[in-house]
Amino acid sequence: MEGVIPKLIAQTLQLPLNSVRQTILLFEEGATIPFIARYRKERTGELDEVQIAEIQQQWKKLKDLEDRKAFVLQSIEEQGKLTDELRKRIEQCYDPTELEDIYLPYKRKRKTRASMAREKGLEPLAQAIFNQTKAQPESLAQGYITEEVPTIEEALQGARDIIAEWINEDERARNKVRYFFRKSAVIRSKVARGKEEEGAKFRDYFQFEEPLQKCPSHRLLAMRRGEEEGFLRLVIEPDPEEVFTALDRMYLVPISPCAHEVKEAIRDGYERLLAPSIETEFRNSSKEIADKEAIVVFAENLRQLLMAAPLGQKRVLGVDPGFRTGCKVVVLNEYGDLLYHTAIFPHPPQNKVDESLETAAKLVEKYKLDAVAVGNGTAGRETVSLLRTAPFAREIPVFMVSESGASIYSASEVAREEFPDQDVTVRGAISIGRRLMDPLAELVKIDAKSIGVGQYQHDVNQVQLRESLDRVVESCVNNVGVNVNTASKHLLTYVSGLGPALAQNIVLHRSERGAFQSREELKQVPRMGDKAFELSAGFLRIRQGSHPLDNTAVHPESYPIVERMAADLNCTLEELIARPELQKKIDPKRYISGEVGLPTINDIIKELAKPGLDPRGEVHPFEFSREVHTMEDLRIGMVLPGIVTNITNFGAFVDVGVKQDGLVHISQLANKFVKNPADVVTLQQEVYVKVIEVDIARKRINLSMKV
Repeated sequence: MEGVIPKLIAQTLQLPLNSVRQTILLFEEGATIPFIARYRKERTGELDEVQIAEIQQQWKKLKDLEDRKAFVLQSIEEQGKLTDELRKRIEQCYDPTELEDIYLPYKRKRKTRASMAREKGLEPLAQAIFNQTKAQPESLAQGYITEEVPTIEEALQGARDIIAEWINEDERARNKVRYFFRKSAVIRSKVARGKEEEGAKFRDYFQFEEPLQKCPSHRLLAMRRGEEEGFLRLVIEPDPEEVFTALDRMYLVPISPCAHEVKEAIRDGYERLLAPSIETEFRNSSKEIADKEAIVVFAENLRQLLMAAPLGQKRVLGVDPGFRTGCKVVVLNEYGDLLYHTAIFPHPPQNKVDESLETAAKLVEKYKLDAVAVGNGTAGRETVSLLRTAPFAREIPVFMVSESGASIYSASEVAREEFPDQDVTVRGAISIGRRLMDPLAELVKIDAKSIGVGQYQHDVNQVQLRESLDRVVESCVNNVGVNVNTASKHLLTYVSGLGPALAQNIVLHRSERGAFQSREELKQVPRMGDKAFELSAGFLRIRQGSHPLDNTAVHPESYPIVERMAADLNCTLEELIARPELQKKIDPKRYISGEVGLPTINDIIKELAKPGLDPRGEVHPFEFSREVHTMEDLRIGMVLPGIVTNITNFGAFVDVGVKQDGLVHISQLANKFVKNPADVVTLQQEVYVKVIEVDIARKRINLSMKV
């Protein structure tokens, strides 16, 4: 491994060099982020998942840069222009922009004005004018009149074209222009001609300008979307006069008769070549920054959604609500299997309220159901209110469940594979019921972009978004742990070290041979090699298995340590797990060795105290205000209960039960300055909000949490 790459990463991320080196070595050995973070703390110096992921991203970028450097070297060498000095400079370059500047003069170009001028033999004239001798430019040009260059002006124009290209390819000029873009570039947007009415949703940006440095990610992405859709025209530029002044200082010899020719070439080179090129750089870099911020918001929202509290393995009545078409009802057992389905019609136009409630009560009694899950879409709130009045024989909680993406799932190949004999409405109701039981297990089946959280998810870099969201899903799945005997192949796919093929093999092995009795049995699964077992075993749980530690996050490689602890305390493993007073007697330092340090020992002791504990908490029913059902019911000053449905950089959206989420702007989130809304609110959080503005025509509700 190249010694310079770990050093660069350590400097960039402000992390210990050895921690970076060891993390890269672990990646090269095939380890995953969750595995490294959980089970290799000694080697990394206890880096967390975020730091490890950042190392991985930087490592990949630098490896890509090495590949680009190799291409550049080969390209210049093939042209016979690679000097030892140039080779050394390229090999020691670790800035992608600098590398492209070095390569620019050697890049194979399509035909340019400068190349055509060179073909006409005008390069010596360009050099003479650029040197700004005392000779008159017209006199110099006289010697270059040919059939191809019939006039002095054409000769001078060709020379200026060549000089303009030289300036464009001069690293000093490019860096000077970048300096002004960085320091004072302004982003301007205006409406495209004739698009005022069609592009009304972008009205805020019809005549807008702002320093690029101060433009927040959501605004930049909104403007870029307007440009992409043909409604806006965007420009990013500094004050050109400032740039001209700086470039003139660099190149002009004021007393030379040729200075005005060079000055003209400078302006042409800037306007035609330099400015568009550097503007593209800053368009791309500002977009990258905006993408990164938006992806961070999306990823954090997704994490909160995936880590929402589960009801657990309970028997559930799942309801996909609707008015005219009725409510599709499914009965699920504690494993999420479909036992029965039907439809009820409690709403207009049928209005079969009593019959519907009686059906629900009978199903609850017949199948010994524990809870009711109702989707929060059309007729959701009305259905929840009705079902809470159903004549259940015992107290049955009725939950409203987010159904974002449920329709995507119900029509997906995954749903067809799971329920080939059911239509989309039944599959949707099943998904709603399962989401209450275990949000994580159900949501992993849906493309995260369809879940409806975040901002501008369709406008950001889709590869980076997918990588980020996959990391979040992987992190959540492994943080919670997976019951290997009940998990779907979709959930197993995200377990560290598995992937789709091994996940499928585990499910097939389970269906053919029955439930796994121990983690050790996983080694019998086809293609489950030693490495895959090492990476996955600690995250797979086996309840009531043959080994008491198989339902914990203790890795099988550490079982001997726990067995020694039990032996030292003269008790069994079962007793050690069950009795906190025994755990308190463990002296961690006794079990430290060359391979195992204090971080691992402390993790083991924590896990013994709460073996297999789900970190997601408990779910509780929620009820909206009974005073409001539509936007027309809202009044300024009302204080209402609500649920946070989405978090962005500019605030949070809250559902108050009127079928239109309201915005709590970042300035209204708290009675103090808030830099990041995620510091104040979380997804699915129950909050109280005050209504401060209602715009029924534009379907906008402004709320405040300063109540």
